[in-house]
Amino acid sequence: MNEYLDVTLASLRDGYVQVSAFVAITILVFGLVQYRTGGALLAKIEENERFQPLFGALMGLTPGCGGAIIMMPLYVRGTVSFGTVVATLVATAGDAAFVILVLAPEAALYAYGIAFVTAVVFGYLVDWVGLGVHRVDAAVARLQPATTDGGTAVVGQRSTVTPNPAHEYGCDCPTHAHELGPDRHSPVLTPLSHGAHVVWWVAAMAALGLGVTYLVRGAPDVSMTLGLGFDGLFTVFGLLGTTLSFYLYFVGRHYIGEGAVGKARESFDSLYGTLQHAAMETSFVTVWVIGAYLLYEYFLLVTGADIGAAAQAAGVIAPVAGAAVGLIPGCGPQIVLSGVYASGGLPFSALVANAISQDGDALFPLLAIDRKAAVVASIYTTIPAVVVGVALHFVWGPVLGFPSFGFGVL
Repeated sequence: MNEYLDVTLASLRDGYVQVSAFVAITILVFGLVQYRTGGALLAKIEENERFQPLFGALMGLTPGCGGAIIMMPLYVRGTVSFGTVVATLVATAGDAAFVILVLAPEAALYAYGIAFVTAVVFGYLVDWVGLGVHRVDAAVARLQPATTDGGTAVVGQRSTVTPNPAHEYGCDCPTHAHELGPDRHSPVLTPLSHGAHVVWWVAAMAALGLGVTYLVRGAPDVSMTLGLGFDGLFTVFGLLGTTLSFYLYFVGRHYIGEGAVGKARESFDSLYGTLQHAAMETSFVTVWVIGAYLLYEYFLLVTGADIGAAAQAAGVIAPVAGAAVGLIPGCGPQIVLSGVYASGGLPFSALVANAISQDGDALFPLLAIDRKAAVVASIYTTIPAVVVGVALHFVWGPVLGFPSFGFGVL
């Protein structure tokens, strides 16, 4: 039981410092741009349909998952095409990018550059050609009905989205009348929730600093302790941030408002509203991320599986394994693979295949909003991952002469 308790506390702590803090700052930066420009950025995305996959790939390339998370609600509301979703997820670097950027910056430059080009090309192909999307869509429909058509129906040369207005967001979201404002009031819980929101940002900023320091130090083991040292503050702010995230998501949102969770805002009326949206969006993601962390860690405890060792399969199996691990939602397994690569135990082809295949934490809100679209998108990110990864296996070392193992590692 002590082992399970240690894993639980470590997941609650690490999920916030290693993931949520970076997601929060990314969403906040995007929100501040919207606040200062009055929604001009999203308007430009809507107006320039031809460039949507390119923009989606750029958002996905942002280290962390915040940029990709922002694009998912845009698809559900019909603002961007399904090819844009695919391009975003293919380019998504996830939180594993922070590890590679610190430990192997040259490898990161090449890997994410290849992922970006692949994302743009594949995103446009999905929109313009369809790439057999009807068959995939029909197969997924038999497994799981969705709140929308999955966004994959192709008419002519463009993919279309047909959301269901009555249930546009397939999650526990408020009605349109209460999208932004609170639906409850309490003389105790209302001010308490606003206070929790303010403290949440204090924890987020502290966790961001601790998270950057953690990566700069090479992602060392952090002991579960309390105090004013690095390990102690890492634990305190990690657990505090996660606790407040759960409170805001399950309780606080009813008393201070949703902040349009799972949706993209055209603009914000105030700086406080911008901060609230970022906090609520991040809290929503945190709940999913922590759940994924716990399932992943419990799975390792019960089965004793060694994901890192499995990913080191010899030959052409390595990039295929990297792509397969990328199918797992979240950033935990991807961070493991990044660490294995940085230690010289994984070929570059597998790192690239995983970078292309992984959807990071962006898949969680899409799973909550439209499970069918999430499954189809995950399939569509795996196809180019395998193709590019296998191609690199035969070209990277044998033809180009780059080292397959340890390339770009400091």
